[in-house]
Amino acid sequence: MRQPTLMRLPLSVATLVLLPSLAYAHVGVGQAGIAETGGFMHGLTHPTSGLDHVCAMLAVGLWAGQMGGRSIWAVPLTFVGVMALGGALPLLGISLPFVEQGILLSVLLLGVLIAASVRLPLWLSGGMVGLFALWHGYAHGTEMPASATGTEYALGFLLATALLHIIGIAFGLGMQRRAREHVIRAAGASIALCGIYLSAM
Repeated sequence: MRQPTLMRLPLSVATLVLLPSLAYAHVGVGQAGIAETGGFMHGLTHPTSGLDHVCAMLAVGLWAGQMGGRSIWAVPLTFVGVMALGGALPLLGISLPFVEQGILLSVLLLGVLIAASVRLPLWLSGGMVGLFALWHGYAHGTEMPASATGTEYALGFLLATALLHIIGIAFGLGMQRRAREHVIRAAGASIALCGIYLSAM
């Protein structure tokens, strides 16, 4: 049976996005090894070079697809929009507390919500991912290279985030069409376990 085009396209794009960052555990560690490129490329690789960010971005899309309805587009758009705000905070000299803890909490909690197939009202799910996005965006903003311009860097990490959301949505919708909700829940449990693992590191 041929894989639907909707599923193939995000996976192909993800491969292109993820390949440059496979050698890094996190941009904060391996950034010096990246060739001198524009701020856009730095931003593009940042969300894909840390397991915490990748798990959270995929989880947002997966949960949105699992909930269905307006959540499919509203929840990821909320995340991307608030993430842009979070990324601007360090540039404005505004500090945000509990960033690392908040990022780890986002991975763990989103994984649990998916595993338990929790469907919240749109205002509540949007508010929750918005809070998580603030922490993730702030982390991206604090790790912007000195040589990069804020606009290009922001466009890069927002695009990478959106692509990861799309992959999560496509996977969730694809599994639902095949009546394989248990696969989605298993993926959520795996994300939650990643959150536990990262917390113990």
